[in-house]
Amino acid sequence: MDIDVLTRQTSRLGIDLATLMEPVRAQVEAALSGLGGHHRRRVCIVGDGDSYHAGCAAETAFELIGDVICEPQPAQRFLSYHVDTLPKAPGDSLIVLVSASGRTERVLEAAAAARDRGLVAIAVTGNADSPLALAADASVDVSLPEPEPSPGIRTYQASLLALLLLAVQLSAHTGSEATAQELCAELVALATTVSATEQALRGPCEALGHALSDAPVIGVLGTGPSEGTAKYGAAKLVEGAGVMAFGQDLEEWCHVERFAGPLDMPLVIVAPSGKSQRRARDVALRAATLGRRVIILLPQDDEPLFAAGLQVLPIPGSVREPFSPLVYHLFAGHLAAGLARHLGRRPFQSHRPTGPAKA
Repeated sequence: MDIDVLTRQTSRLGIDLATLMEPVRAQVEAALSGLGGHHRRRVCIVGDGDSYHAGCAAETAFELIGDVICEPQPAQRFLSYHVDTLPKAPGDSLIVLVSASGRTERVLEAAAAARDRGLVAIAVTGNADSPLALAADASVDVSLPEPEPSPGIRTYQASLLALLLLAVQLSAHTGSEATAQELCAELVALATTVSATEQALRGPCEALGHALSDAPVIGVLGTGPSEGTAKYGAAKLVEGAGVMAFGQDLEEWCHVERFAGPLDMPLVIVAPSGKSQRRARDVALRAATLGRRVIILLPQDDEPLFAAGLQVLPIPGSVREPFSPLVYHLFAGHLAAGLARHLGRRPFQSHRPTGPAKA
């Protein structure tokens, strides 16, 4: 697997978003209608890796737009603990099972566990004929044209889009259809923003890959929907460049990892417009004064930040906070490519003689 797959995948995201929007919206509407169409009290999103991160990134949209309790769960936690806590009352809970391949083992087991408990499930998958699609009560196909093996960049966006559209469609049952249509129009318009952001970030993130390649670990921070983005971004640095990285909540970093060495540990802070942005800016300045190398993603029209060791990556356009994960994750593929190129690595450690990710 070559390094350029990271750049190729990231550069196609704007086109993918425009292409997927209408067919995925129609499938989401049909899936919910086929399951009765009535409002649910809670949604539990189950997945592993990128699929779990997409659930974390979409949680705020389900709660603020869809007006439901949302519970993103790694598949093993759902299997071992959570499924037995969910009410069996008809119409109470909707399980959303996410797997790009449709073959993730624990997610398939989660589908069986949900069925055994009498819970209704929708699959979000890139394989309409997969075991997961067949195991669920309804499915949403997010398959992509010209797929290729990669660290899950295009597939992540496709899964995230389906989840956001589920949240919007659920809102139609509590609000107005007109409002749901307006929200869908916002998502359509984001295709242009995604393309502009990808182009704006490519050069700076590739350069940052060179500058940060000496770091033994990189932290990626965000709160609310941006915590999901942070987890996903860290995962791409691990998978794409073999660099140890972690995604963490802003305030949790202040309580724990702030005390970890090295003192110049790089931090990428995801700070779209919204309820936690002020705290994100404060944390960025504080971290820089502690000697951290800080990169903060901010809307390009925001008041800039200035501090030694702090770099701002401006994000074009505007986006409501629950939809911001569609835009603010774009740094990850390009930064991973820059790191991998400078370190002489390939995705999933495939440069090693023993093969991908083998000891």
